Amino acid sequence: MPPAPARWRRGARSPVAPRLLHRALLVAAFSAAAFILLILLQHHHGPKAPNTSTASRSRVFSDELPEDSPSAEQDPGVGDAAVVGDRATCATVERMGEEAAGAGRGSPEQASLRVRELIRRHFELHGAERVRTLPAHEFCKQGFVLGKASEAGFGNEMGLYPFGEYISYTNHSFTIHEIKHLWRKHHCARTYGRDLNIRVDIFENPLETNVLCSDWNSWKDPIIWFDGTTDAVGIQFFLKNVHPRMKAAASALFGLPDSLYARPNTFGELMRAIISPSSTVKAAVNWALKGVNPDIVLHMRMMVNRPVRARKAAVLCIKRALQICCMKGTPRVALVSDTPAFVKEIKSEISEFAEVLYFDYKLFTKTSGLEIVGNDKPLDFRSRDWGSAPRWVAFVDFFLAAQARNAVVTGAHRRVGTTYAQLIAALAAANRHGQEPSGTNFTFLSSVHSNLLVDGLSMQVGWGHVWNRYAGPLSCRRQPHQCALTPLLPPAWWDGQWQSPISRDVRRLLEYGVRLSNTGEVDERRLAAHCRSRKDHVKRYHILPPYKNPA
Repeated sequence: MPPAPARWRRGARSPVAPRLLHRALLVAAFSAAAFILLILLQHHHGPKAPNTSTASRSRVFSDELPEDSPSAEQDPGVGDAAVVGDRATCATVERMGEEAAGAGRGSPEQASLRVRELIRRHFELHGAERVRTLPAHEFCKQGFVLGKASEAGFGNEMGLYPFGEYISYTNHSFTIHEIKHLWRKHHCARTYGRDLNIRVDIFENPLETNVLCSDWNSWKDPIIWFDGTTDAVGIQFFLKNVHPRMKAAASALFGLPDSLYARPNTFGELMRAIISPSSTVKAAVNWALKGVNPDIVLHMRMMVNRPVRARKAAVLCIKRALQICCMKGTPRVALVSDTPAFVKEIKSEISEFAEVLYFDYKLFTKTSGLEIVGNDKPLDFRSRDWGSAPRWVAFVDFFLAAQARNAVVTGAHRRVGTTYAQLIAALAAANRHGQEPSGTNFTFLSSVHSNLLVDGLSMQVGWGHVWNRYAGPLSCRRQPHQCALTPLLPPAWWDGQWQSPISRDVRRLLEYGVRLSNTGEVDERRLAAHCRSRKDHVKRYHILPPYKNPA
């Protein structure tokens, strides 16, 4: 029997339906993605080709940021890309960003609104609010996706810690406790011969996971747990599943992998539908905002470091965001960071051209008259990674940042575009899409300072981080500071022109049966042969004891 769940939430599926999962900020969003994927399998919703004639936002990304990096000055040929003959052999981060999120070739907002409608219809038909009212003969046919996390971290995991004090979930999802209660109540095992089992697929174990080779639509278990997908990447492995229906369903939810510029903001739309701040967290957000949402949010993951170049690059990127958004008057910039000292330093520079706000949790606890009480475990081993503030502050920062009206800028001491930053931008964009003026005015930017680019993007090794799929040999060395357009849905594969894998990821994919070229192309024939040579790995647990017929 698996360990007792601390916080497991999912939605229902109709008979014999599969789904996807993403385990970053909110387990609920990831399990909902898995669930919707499986529903799509039944209804054959294929992806639409991107509309290349769709009008999109104009861009001001013709120039690079000014150089202040000695390493950039040592290689004057790096300005846009190294060139051999008439062919560029590498690209800067800004050029890569144009490929991934540039204007004029597709509409991420249009794709996102399509997924929003898909999510709405899904929960209307298959959400917990309706499923829990079904008569026994219908309820006992249902299937569920379970989302549970296993590591400490707001950006990576929501399962082991009692974060219910900080986040409110919609009634689209069940808890495992409620499913067990309803299963007993309706006598599903005794009357309908359906024991409450859970089939576990462990993504982190390449020898056991069936993410690429199995037709999940054929699985009969009431609950499926896609475990170990620690970010937005794992669930997108279904995009390369060898079964056409699995691949088509994944493409309907995540877009075509080679159409980087027109992929939907899937996780932002899921979070918009599923979660909201608790009343106390919302009060703290309102206290910080004082009635006016920020125009731009800067998120900096500094891990107690305060490099000058990171600060200067971020300020330049904020100015670039102001240029793109064509704002009039004094802009409002919100700051979010794991390092309070860094916030104070950069605030003085941004204050020269913008109004600056940030959540001062110490001042809040002293003056607001409100108290946020949670059961946060002391995690001293995470203090350098997360910062010294209480865990609930990350939730306030998150929902505050998600109120950005025009842009989110993310930077870092080392790794840019972590899960936390991705989800801030995704939810902020979802809050804007479909509104007037159009959400196409929303921009996600990455500030990458020159010290991180001495060897190109090779330091961006985080498996689920935005720039990991660009970290290979096609990334130019010794780049100056970069302020790059950034996709709201991080790519999981290497289908773009300037995407290329690092050697570690080439080796990792081989364990899954996937052979990548140096530029990231998948050897489809070898993958198909690998899948033919293996059997589905089945790992199954009983949630309730199996029914034994007394006869």
